[in-house]
Amino acid sequence: MVGGGGGGQRVATMLPYLVKTLRKESIRPSNRTLPSLRRTFSLYDQINIIDTVPEDQLRFQWYGDTGFTVNGVKYEGSLLVVENKLMTWVPKTFSEITPESLSVFKILRPVPEILILGCGRHIQPVSPQLRQFIRSTGMKLEVIDSRNAASTYNILSEEGRPVAAALLPYGVAS
Repeated sequence: MVGGGGGGQRVATMLPYLVKTLRKESIRPSNRTLPSLRRTFSLYDQINIIDTVPEDQLRFQWYGDTGFTVNGVKYEGSLLVVENKLMTWVPKTFSEITPESLSVFKILRPVPEILILGCGRHIQPVSPQLRQFIRSTGMKLEVIDSRNAASTYNILSEEGRPVAAALLPYGVAS
């Protein structure tokens, strides 16, 4: 090689610096759309590695702008799922979710390990008062869009984890 020899050595000395720099940079996810929940469920049904799911266990099968289908039954509006029991839930928008709307957790024993809060179409910031209330019950809080909340509930429930879900319909935008 003419005029070479030192380039490889220079690259070798720069490599640790390059790796260090790349580790510091935050990686921004690309704008990939998530697969639809219907497709996720159909694939999940075909590849269900947890094959001991009791038939009477609640399982979200579909979601839409106005409600959900659970165990083959379509429900309109918001839902609260606690201890494998399904209830309609009063809040219609995220701003209506208050400690009072979740007051069942003041008296419920045993307390679920986690509350999955489905915000509708978009994740919303939870007020400090609501966060404090949920913390005071002993539950952990997971705030996600309703599409992913339904899926997460299914997975945690099938694992046998004590989980509750409070879900607004996916069509709720704020």
